Amino acid sequence: MNAITQLGHSQEVSSKVAQLLQKRVSLAQERYKERVQKVLSDAAAGFKQRPLTPWDAMMGWYNYSVDFAQRSVLFWDTLRQRGNHFLKTTREGLLPVLHFDYEMVLDGRSFARPVNYALVRIVPPAGVTVDPARRPYVMIDPRAGHGPGIGGFKDDSQVGVALREGHPVYFVIFFQEPQPGQTLPDVCVAEQQFVRKVRSLHPHSSKPAIIGNCQGGWAAMMLAAAGPDDTGPIVINGAPMSYWGGAWQEGEGDNPMRYAGGMLGGSWLASFAADMGNGIFDGAYLVENFENLNPANTFWDKYYNVFAKVDTEAPRFLDFERWWGGFYLMNREEIEWITRNLFVGDKLWSGDVRASDDKPFDLRDIKAPIILFASMGDNITPPQQAFNWVADVYGSTDEIKARGQVIIGLLHGDVGHLGIFVSGRVAKKEHAQIVSVLKSVETLPPGLYAMKIEERKGAAGKAEYQVEFHERRLEDVVAQINRFGRKDEKPFEAVAAVSEFNQRAYELFARPMVQAMSSETTAKLARNFHPLRVQRWALSDANPWLAWLGPAADAVRAQRKALGSEHPLRKAEGAMSELVSASLDHYRALRDAASEAAFFSTYGNLFSLPLAQRHDAEERPAPGAADSRESPYVKEALASIREGGYTEAFARVAFLLARKDESLPLSRVVMRQDLAKDYAELLPSLSAENWRRIRGEQETIARYEPDQAIDALADLLADRADRERLCTLIDRLLADKRVQQSKPTAGQMAMLDRVRGVLKVEKARRPRANA
Repeated sequence: MNAITQLGHSQEVSSKVAQLLQKRVSLAQERYKERVQKVLSDAAAGFKQRPLTPWDAMMGWYNYSVDFAQRSVLFWDTLRQRGNHFLKTTREGLLPVLHFDYEMVLDGRSFARPVNYALVRIVPPAGVTVDPARRPYVMIDPRAGHGPGIGGFKDDSQVGVALREGHPVYFVIFFQEPQPGQTLPDVCVAEQQFVRKVRSLHPHSSKPAIIGNCQGGWAAMMLAAAGPDDTGPIVINGAPMSYWGGAWQEGEGDNPMRYAGGMLGGSWLASFAADMGNGIFDGAYLVENFENLNPANTFWDKYYNVFAKVDTEAPRFLDFERWWGGFYLMNREEIEWITRNLFVGDKLWSGDVRASDDKPFDLRDIKAPIILFASMGDNITPPQQAFNWVADVYGSTDEIKARGQVIIGLLHGDVGHLGIFVSGRVAKKEHAQIVSVLKSVETLPPGLYAMKIEERKGAAGKAEYQVEFHERRLEDVVAQINRFGRKDEKPFEAVAAVSEFNQRAYELFARPMVQAMSSETTAKLARNFHPLRVQRWALSDANPWLAWLGPAADAVRAQRKALGSEHPLRKAEGAMSELVSASLDHYRALRDAASEAAFFSTYGNLFSLPLAQRHDAEERPAPGAADSRESPYVKEALASIREGGYTEAFARVAFLLARKDESLPLSRVVMRQDLAKDYAELLPSLSAENWRRIRGEQETIARYEPDQAIDALADLLADRADRERLCTLIDRLLADKRVQQSKPTAGQMAMLDRVRGVLKVEKARRPRANA
């Protein structure tokens, strides 16, 4: 690209960024105006409906003043209790916030390469019975500043749902202090040992299901890629697998976190923070980043909610703060690995990330089905970050099928990031249905599916759910969720290059001085005076100026005179709170718009573009970019159209006789699983992984060359005994009441006649007992 072309491109980028910024600002102003007008109109309407007499106004002010003063004391006492709990857990050592009892199974601190991870078994609560023969669950929580346990934070949680279905549940926990020298590849090796231990404890069960939340999601994927023969189905919830993706909706400044790496100059700042911590990175910095995403909630909404409902909301607030206020630590090696390979580098899907044995993590090695759960309301892990890696790893739908992989996407409409793991409503609906799906997911034909959950009222008025799978093409999904065709990810190539330069410069020029200045004493002092810790221990009994607060709160509770939320002055207070919240949200929208504009102006302009273009020659074509028939997977499949035996013939016929262009209810998948058990003697004997791979290859053949695929069945079933065996299976299935209830279509029956005609086997008179 010559200088004139670069200048023209820079001008084009600047123009688009200016238009985008103008649109973002305009939208932010409109939303702020709408919220303010709604608050004022509601307040005016309320005053007209209930005008106050002078006496009512005077007594109302008196009652409100008493209520306000009492709520103020109780509110500050709630923060005092939070601070006391923070100090108590800090002294005693932070523990998992699991709602359930647990017992230690393996402690990674005793391994040959010690890590601060451990495997615990969840003890079923009273009244819950667990069947050791059922598939065990292994759950991995994120290590992103907070501690473990959010996946089992309450009874209605991922842990609770699995236990109530009778599954043994194991949890991967971690301790506050990392082991000296531990790395993320070391953690992956330890988690492999955990999974093998679970398999040894349940030798007659199916392979363990691995559940990963947020960053625990990519840990689960690394685990499954490193040990594909040990893991069962993988479920990753709100997991950022493609860190450069984002911006789902037109006109909204979504996903500001993806710009943070570029605006901070890359990964060097994490290295600097770890060096200042004497080789230890303080997880409170990560929590602070999360809080800065939503200043309205961080600085106002969550506190006002406690203040407004202080008589009932305090326990819930304190319960959540047990997890939110527990700050865990990482080694320098760990945070650098995460920032350089994931946050900034986005290398997990590319094969550039290597395990401790120097073998690359190849996500295509994963044999088990994968369920991806994301939400459109998640501004930390937007749907693109959860799904785009599929297009990066697999070149096409045909490749997914040829490799025998099953990938299921489940998309929530509005729940936020934490709600994916914490919300009881989500646990009772989405996570409960995921548990149901995992019982039979391995029998699904290979492909990419959208999972839909329909809610219905049962006979007793209780909610019932029906799950359906809708097959999708990878090419269509990528185009649907990436409105810019992923061109907005191009500047992130430049971010990665700039980050590497800054990282090397920091290591060469600044690190020696920073490390010379830091010590264990200064590191502990800096951690203790981190703003998130200060706001907790400063409002606790450790502060002598607050000695009066506890007794005063007790006195207030004894003489509480609460004012109803419908009182006009309480409503006016709520209106003022909404105005404050709207103002902070308006600030956030303008800040995020400015950050987005600065990012694309910096990394998409004249100077940054050449850095990104270095990778164009190595870039993999987008799904659907080439003729699918020319795909090597299609060519390889078609070349073997007349090769194989009974197994290949059965898989091909299974696809030919399958219903086309219809959703697949979970009930039908379960029925297929039951039929497979009942007619096992007539089915090929092979593992679920091999069956899906062969099924995918035969589907490719039948889709691209349907006539030849049917004609070639005679070659695959050259032995008459095999032909009779297949036809016997078909006849028995047609006679089965479960199949008859699903009412085979006319198209299916016509295809069956074609298959019989090729095989030249008359309709069975009566199947032999041991055909």
